[in-house]
Amino acid sequence: MKTKTIIAALACIAIATASCSSSRKAVAPAQPQVQTINLALVENPQADKYANLEYGIRLNVQDGRSDKRLIQVYDAAATSKPTVNVNPGIGSFVPESMRRYMRTMGFNMDADVATDYLMQITIKEFHTDWLSGIGWNGTVIMDVKIFDHNRAIVYPTTEVAGRASIYGSAQSILYAQQAINKAYAAALADIDWDRVAYFLHRAKDPKQEANKKVTGEGNTALEHIAVHWNVNSRPQGADVSWRVISQTPEVKNQNYKYLETTPYEGTETINIKGLTYNNAGNVQIEIKCEKKGYYSQTKKLDVLSIIDDNDVSYMFRLVPED
Repeated sequence: MKTKTIIAALACIAIATASCSSSRKAVAPAQPQVQTINLALVENPQADKYANLEYGIRLNVQDGRSDKRLIQVYDAAATSKPTVNVNPGIGSFVPESMRRYMRTMGFNMDADVATDYLMQITIKEFHTDWLSGIGWNGTVIMDVKIFDHNRAIVYPTTEVAGRASIYGSAQSILYAQQAINKAYAAALADIDWDRVAYFLHRAKDPKQEANKKVTGEGNTALEHIAVHWNVNSRPQGADVSWRVISQTPEVKNQNYKYLETTPYEGTETINIKGLTYNNAGNVQIEIKCEKKGYYSQTKKLDVLSIIDDNDVSYMFRLVPED
């Protein structure tokens, strides 16, 4: 009888132990709730501000962040950092939204691969943090660089930044979302879009783009100036050549190029690589006139005067050789 009582007692203890163990397994720690921050373009630029530019532009966005966490600092007392997802992903949101932003301003996106300029964007920071006494603070920092269609840098690396603070509860992801979206809008507004458009636009007057260099691509006002040439000689039938003489390192000296025989009259454009309106005063065109049995003669003309007058006129009175 005692044996049966002992066995029954042990059985009760085993059941109680199993029941306690089962209860402990059932009370598992709660998984942190994953919340979503929706990225959006919350501000639009002035529409059609840069319409009718002569050249298109392409956009290439690279993610160069060293810390890819959307929430990096969270110093709310006795509160764990929220777990968040981003919708859409930053790598797809930034290029898509920036293209839409630029199209609204009138930029011609992806017009012609042969002539389009390239805008290189590198994302350096993209995060929203909660700071005591400040609230949610959004930060977006990017590098901007522009290449021409020959992939030469025309706009060196420039940093742009956007920041926005929203004072609100540390537990409210909605405030975090507002902060990062406002910061991104501020970063886009920080880009010097007038400067970007400058490279894609050809002014009518060279003075309006005084430092824009001739590249041979026809995208400067200088290259579209029609210069009237009228070169004659006595006697006629002399060969006319011309060359560039430069006193600025931006423009290279050139060898003589044959033009025609006198009398010559025509219209030519200025296609001197490296030339700008501001350095044209340090560049000359030398015209040479040659005829068998006569001494050769030359005449130097300042390119700045040619630009302002749109005219090259000269009469060579040739002297017979002794």
